[in-house]
Amino acid sequence: MNGMALWEQLLLGALGLLVLFWFGPGIKAMLEKSRNAEEKHWNSLLMLLALVIAFVAFLVWSVR
Repeated sequence: MNGMALWEQLLLGALGLLVLFWFGPGIKAMLEKSRNAEEKHWNSLLMLLALVIAFVAFLVWSVR
């Protein structure tokens, strides 16, 4: 199978830039709001991450 044509690569790059410019202001505002937050929720994030890792491990284990 051949790689993508040049016009497809250019279209994909333009789409990527459009998404960055479209979501950029919202991401910047979200990061600023997070920086100014009084309470940090790192424990919740770590618990969620542990649950996701455990679920993926369970899925891998169940396929074997």
